[in-house]
Amino acid sequence: MLHFLLFVLLGLGVGAYGTLIGAGGGFLLVPILIWLYPNARPELLASVSLAVVFFNALSGSIAYGRLRRIDYRTGLIFSAAALPGAVLGALSTEYIPRQIFDVIIGSLLIIAAVFLLLRPNPRISSTVTNKGGAHHVVIKDSSGVIYRFSYNPQIGIGLSFGIGYLSSVLGIGGGIIHVPVLVHLLNFPVHIATATSHFILALVAFSGTATHLATGTLFQGMGDIVPLSIGVVVGAQVGARLSNRLGGPAIIRGLALALLLVGLRTLWHFL
Repeated sequence: MLHFLLFVLLGLGVGAYGTLIGAGGGFLLVPILIWLYPNARPELLASVSLAVVFFNALSGSIAYGRLRRIDYRTGLIFSAAALPGAVLGALSTEYIPRQIFDVIIGSLLIIAAVFLLLRPNPRISSTVTNKGGAHHVVIKDSSGVIYRFSYNPQIGIGLSFGIGYLSSVLGIGGGIIHVPVLVHLLNFPVHIATATSHFILALVAFSGTATHLATGTLFQGMGDIVPLSIGVVVGAQVGARLSNRLGGPAIIRGLALALLLVGLRTLWHFL
């Protein structure tokens, strides 16, 4: 019973923070599972995390949908490009040795953190333009703020397959990659990027989770998935509400700090 309650609380924290920064929480959950289960197989850790990411992203997408900050058209296009990669990634995890799995996770988190810390703050005003953009978007959220921006969909589609593969093979959901891509490469306002990333996460994580379910891996982690999922569903609602109180730079800095700390802790034994 204590284990169940502790994992609900863990899911609550992961869900709130993951939704706040649009990353789905998988980047936090996988390292925690690595520490808790040092002898577990990578495919088991990835399947548990990906299932929890799905419930987190689904709950967060509902909350962000109420705030009217999701670019659904872009989300569907990028998800369609990422889905094949997600399925392939779920099937590939079992072939990765545990040590290599840990090193990849830690290194990826640190690289993403350094990129965000060194990169100048993105433009986060409600109006963002991009001369090279082929697709123009206008979104009015529930508070009346109007976001205008444009982006090149070919770049996003090309990157989404790789993001889908990495997110699924590592069980992190892909938000830690998608948010920086949407903000820095495709010129999305930060609040639209975090919301749209969550919508993409829900669809991509579902495909990866379904693959793990079909292979039978998912059933082995069901005892952890249930309490974690209960926590993240509630936490996602909290995180989406908190996003209204934080500006774009604060969200990006929070993402970078979390990535750096978790990445260093994951690589602690290899440094």
